[in-house]
Amino acid sequence: MKTSTQRRTCRLCDSPKLDLAVPIKPSPIADAYVPADRLAEKQELYALDLYLCADCGHVQLLEVVDPEVLFRNYIYTTSISLGLVEHFRRYADQIVQRFASPPNSLAVDIGSNDGTLLKFFKARGLRVVGIDPAAQIASQATRAGVPTIPAFFDLALARRIREEHGPAAIVTANNVFAHSDRLPEMADGIRDLLADDGVFIFEVSYLPDILEKKLFDTVYHEHLCYHSVQPLAAFFHRHGLEFIDIERLPNKGGSIRGLVQRKGGPRKIAPVVAEMLRQEEKTGLARLPVFQRFAAELERVKTGLLQLARQLKSDNKKIAGFGASATVTTLIYNFELGPFLSFLADDNVSRHGLFSPGHHLPVLPAAALRGQKADYAIVLAWQYAEPILQKHRDFTASGGHFIVPLPEVKIV
Repeated sequence: MKTSTQRRTCRLCDSPKLDLAVPIKPSPIADAYVPADRLAEKQELYALDLYLCADCGHVQLLEVVDPEVLFRNYIYTTSISLGLVEHFRRYADQIVQRFASPPNSLAVDIGSNDGTLLKFFKARGLRVVGIDPAAQIASQATRAGVPTIPAFFDLALARRIREEHGPAAIVTANNVFAHSDRLPEMADGIRDLLADDGVFIFEVSYLPDILEKKLFDTVYHEHLCYHSVQPLAAFFHRHGLEFIDIERLPNKGGSIRGLVQRKGGPRKIAPVVAEMLRQEEKTGLARLPVFQRFAAELERVKTGLLQLARQLKSDNKKIAGFGASATVTTLIYNFELGPFLSFLADDNVSRHGLFSPGHHLPVLPAAALRGQKADYAIVLAWQYAEPILQKHRDFTASGGHFIVPLPEVKIV
């Protein structure tokens, strides 16, 4: 059964002028870790190449995995991440204060997950509605006091919510505005749902941060879009919306929070919008050479890492990987590390006993680094290398070595 489709035009402007920007090797669905009783199932590989729109400069995947496959049985919940819960608490405070949202105003969250953000809006006197296609999580959120519609957001749903609950003072979409293959319809729905003085707030990874910090492993099938300000500003304009402010955030290695109103709305446009547009133009972010240099850098790092792995293997050294997240799948497949790894270690107990997507490497507790007598552990969750190395000094103290693959290969 075919579970993916192939786009032929840009997701933002519908142009057919799409150039291969960064080749990335295909992988299975990044977070599809499986239990032992499903090891016989074949896990399909899907393309991960990044394409640049020659007309608007938007960067995107063209292979679209069926969202029903990706999200209907989604199990990740926001509340398991203490850092994210605190981030959303501050987020709600800032938004309610900044926009002086009166009590009983409506806040709608697209991709609301377990309702963590909406609970904070509700605590500040707002009415709330969540939208999330993961039916089980949506049901749990509703039982916990955050009414959540188990659906994908579209124009018809936006109009239904407005009809039933009135216009929204606040619409949010955090780490989901990169997930939809139907962004034009999503933008139209947001425009129709917003009150005249309403504001749309979204958070997404920021493309210049991905390039600058070599965060290529944040490319996986949930993330269809890799956003920058230039193409987004033109896109919003076409759909009756406009940026009023943009904030840089450290989340996910580097993100932006975009604040958007209906075109010609009551709020002034902050100078930072024009500044970021100028900066992106100056760095050539809408042109291929930037991406070709990035791809060449990745290839150089990969070559060095593979040389090291081959040498260790020929010396009969046992190599583990550290990390069992979605980004790890992209890194293992693109850097072709699968044949060199004996197992994956991770501190997340919910991963223990599962097997990695495609290669089916067993995921074991971190203690297995010593118990299984690994000589080297490649820190696949390399963005968290510092805390991982601190926490597991017993491995290095007992003669083990960590290898941090990015931004440059180094042995600890």
